[in-house]
Amino acid sequence: MIVPGMAPKQKARPFSLLIKPAGPDCNLHCSYCFYLGKHSLFPESRMHRMSEEVLERLISSYLATDQPVYAFGWQGGEPTLMGLEFFQTVVRLQKRYGRPGSSVSNGLQTNGTLLTDPMAAFFTEYKFLLGVSLDGPAEIHDFYRKQNDGTGTHREVMRGIRALRRQGTEFNALTLVTQANVHRGKEVYRYLKEEGFFFHQYIPCVEYDAKGAPLPWSISGEEWGRFLLDIFKAWYPRDVRAISIRQFDSILSKLITGRATVCSMGESCDSYFVVEHNGDVYPCDFFVEPSLKLGNILEEKGWEEFLASPLYRAFGARKAQAHPDCATCPYLEFCYGDCLKHRLPMLAPSISPATSVPTAALAASLRDTSKREISRSTQLPAAPAAHPGGDSTPTLPSTFPTVVPAAHPGGDSAPTLKFASPAVPPAPSYLSVLCEGWKLFYANTLSIFRELSQRVGPSLK
Repeated sequence: MIVPGMAPKQKARPFSLLIKPAGPDCNLHCSYCFYLGKHSLFPESRMHRMSEEVLERLISSYLATDQPVYAFGWQGGEPTLMGLEFFQTVVRLQKRYGRPGSSVSNGLQTNGTLLTDPMAAFFTEYKFLLGVSLDGPAEIHDFYRKQNDGTGTHREVMRGIRALRRQGTEFNALTLVTQANVHRGKEVYRYLKEEGFFFHQYIPCVEYDAKGAPLPWSISGEEWGRFLLDIFKAWYPRDVRAISIRQFDSILSKLITGRATVCSMGESCDSYFVVEHNGDVYPCDFFVEPSLKLGNILEEKGWEEFLASPLYRAFGARKAQAHPDCATCPYLEFCYGDCLKHRLPMLAPSISPATSVPTAALAASLRDTSKREISRSTQLPAAPAAHPGGDSTPTLPSTFPTVVPAAHPGGDSAPTLKFASPAVPPAPSYLSVLCEGWKLFYANTLSIFRELSQRVGPSLK
């Protein structure tokens, strides 16, 4: 959306916002949802809704910074609990505070059950990009994604999707990979394809209890790797032009431009802020915790101050504190240790913390790659990328080696991510619980991605 209006510019490096206008509130009760527990952070009220005061400060202050694209991601909980009028106010304020010619993108992640035709028509008119949570066909989706009364939600989700299709709204599917579908990757992929989903996001479910034991829906590293291989074998080579898969797009972007488009593949965790319904600001969706609260947008702090915050900088730098084993990993440049959520000490107590290795010291071990500029959207959820074609395609191995998954921990206490000093991240670092899965996947596909990148790169110059 290109918006009119005037606002003073404040210089800031590029960042996006992930906003929770209804806080942790949701009309569903999915078994695996990690955010439902965040109600304890806001005990003053049972219902959480963003006020217009917070919304206006959020939009006006962000649009006053200097960004190539102003990327608003609306998430939850369930953001559609706010109703259509809220998002009409969002657009009105974006128009009021945006500068002529500025580009604003709005992405919205929803469970899909509250979508209506008027809402979908509005999202189409203002070019919102929607991500709809869909874990597969009904028997898979309904296993964990349930109503408050315990019944499944697949029928209601598909009703919402039909509204999006009637109104021509752009949307993609976000699939959480759990024990309900991790061994049915090809089936899930085929289902999404047959249902007309051409943009896929697959998210690994890695959740542990307070003693470090995996919860029933959590998957192992090996399971994740084999799931990705199943998806890859279904996608390649026939669907490379037809289906966009976010992880695969990010790998191609890394090979072509040197920049990943998925934050867990980046060198640092400092590309966005989470803004809760009351204006509280946090560094990451997975770390909305009191100890990591950066401030509140209703305070006098600006985005420059949040960016320069010692706590935010320390959190971002924590990603670069790689385990010593990473120094010899041929795939380091594609993960830099993986998401912090997947490598907390409680997930790998058998790994010696030893001395962490800063990213700078690892740079020499990375292979030089040819980098070509590619135009990428910064929309949330991710926009589709162009895919290569051609008459000849590399060969995918028909069999894959067996990889022993990392052992899962036990114990009476669970260490958490803490900073002794806000300015300095802790030295110990741990391998991601998904490490072996990523290695399995890259060992069998990276050469193919390299060939694809060489074919698609020149066409995007």
